[in-house]
Amino acid sequence: MAVGGISLGAGDTHFEARITFTVIMSCIMAATGGLMFGYDIGISGGVTSMPSFLERFFPDVYKRTQHPGEESNYCKYDNQNLQLFTSSLYLAALVATMVASPITRKLGRKQTMLIAGLFFILGTVSNALANSLVLLILGRVILGCGVGFANQAVPVFLSEIAPTRIRGALNIMFQLNITIGILIANIVNWFTAKIEGGYGWRISLALAVVPAVMLTVGALIVDDTPNSLIERGYEEKGKAVLKKIRGVENVEAEFQDILKASEVAKQVKSPFKDLLKRHNRPPLIIAILLQVFQQMTGINAIMFYAPVLFSTLGFHSDASLYSAVITGAVNVLSTLVSVYFVDKAGRRVLLLEAGVQMFVSQMVIAIVLGLKVQDHSDNLNKGFGMLVVVMVCTFVASFAWSWGPLGWLIPSETFPLETRSAGQSVTVFMNMLFTFVIAQAFLSMLCHLKFGIFLFFSAWVLAMSLFTVFLIPETKNVPIEDMTDKVWRKHWFWKKFMDD
Repeated sequence: MAVGGISLGAGDTHFEARITFTVIMSCIMAATGGLMFGYDIGISGGVTSMPSFLERFFPDVYKRTQHPGEESNYCKYDNQNLQLFTSSLYLAALVATMVASPITRKLGRKQTMLIAGLFFILGTVSNALANSLVLLILGRVILGCGVGFANQAVPVFLSEIAPTRIRGALNIMFQLNITIGILIANIVNWFTAKIEGGYGWRISLALAVVPAVMLTVGALIVDDTPNSLIERGYEEKGKAVLKKIRGVENVEAEFQDILKASEVAKQVKSPFKDLLKRHNRPPLIIAILLQVFQQMTGINAIMFYAPVLFSTLGFHSDASLYSAVITGAVNVLSTLVSVYFVDKAGRRVLLLEAGVQMFVSQMVIAIVLGLKVQDHSDNLNKGFGMLVVVMVCTFVASFAWSWGPLGWLIPSETFPLETRSAGQSVTVFMNMLFTFVIAQAFLSMLCHLKFGIFLFFSAWVLAMSLFTVFLIPETKNVPIEDMTDKVWRKHWFWKKFMDD
């Protein structure tokens, strides 16, 4: 792939387009919303393993961690307020995304990303200056509003602005930035945990302002998508932007395709109500279940609480943060695998291969913990400890090139224009709902289920793999406005919903 005017050639069978510098830079800037989201995911697990942070905001948890042997290894961090610190962000996000949906449609993708950036800046300031649990959680709630707006607008922006042939790769930049954000957060936590004086956690939280400012500035610079501009009545401007991002003058075929979709979209007065119509059920059902399955893999339980999890398994504080950095690095590198293969091998191949890999790795982790880690003692020697880290990395790798990015990509490219914003809103809402549930419940589930938590997640992995085999269609190289005719009407099961 080259930047700056290399023709896509015959692979894009419908529309002439080049991979331009403008579209690449627009996607990079927009995808910084994922960088902020990832940093928020990674930073929470790190600071909640820092003694100074626990002593200030969660003294009960701090006391349990300072007296090993008195509490079950699996229950040291079981505290609803501690889980609320992490999960409050996602509760706010699922509410915010419902507000963001009509804003995305009426004001455009660009303005919605700008609003998200401003929320991120305000939330970061609140968190960094917090001196009470109430202010700390308030900051997380404000950040959650940013997540809701960013996750509503960014995946749709990326899908609409990208040429068909590389739509998957460019859309996955959102997920790639999430993984980079998690890795950066883990590295920051590793260094700030060593700072004497007990204020390292403030630096960890404050540095979130960097991706927040990047998203805000990026939203000011980029053009809105042609699809959004045309849908809102700016047809000439939309056509001009289309020529700019495609790098060619002959965009009439794609312009007419978007214009036709826009005319249909304008007739829809209630997008959410229209989502329930029979012909919209296939993308809606798949979007909802992709979000449920994505969270029930257990990935965010591991990424939120990686330092806490490794500490639970007997790693010392520094070693647990170091192990979290390793898993974060694997997460980033494996997402690059998806960027390369998603438009070559396709979506289904990545989902199915990962299902096998995630299932095996979680079963191995469950067996090792069941045999070696008891309530008040552990026999997790260096060899078994490394095996757990390797299996966690194997699990993270397979998720990162499959259910992570494709959970966002597939919904953003399969809804028709008239319900795309509403469909993305439902997608984000369901993702945040189940992320909230996992974040709020994981430490309590770990306390009660112990090693069985990994058996629980592996059963879900089996279920989602079967769902993929039978019900998720292939969407690679299909123009975004042609999904109904080229995907849904040709699927063995979903085609019966297309009769209206």
